[in-house]
Amino acid sequence: MTKEEIIRMAYEAGLVGKPSENSTEFFEAFSALVASAERSACAKSLEQAAEAAKDADPQGFVWIAIKTSAEGIRARGQA
Repeated sequence: MTKEEIIRMAYEAGLVGKPSENSTEFFEAFSALVASAERSACAKSLEQAAEAAKDADPQGFVWIAIKTSAEGIRARGQA
């Protein structure tokens, strides 16, 4: 989910009226927090799945794919 999508949803939900400088700054910061929390939750779920796949995947292909996906999600927050 992008920052713009989160801000648009906040306005659509009626959290604020017309955009103003203060509300825009607030929602920029808020959307960054929401996106970070979502990335972290998704990556954590994938890491848990990767651990479970270790035992079921003797060659490690599934484990590597899941682990790489989790790393990719975490990297999005650092870009």
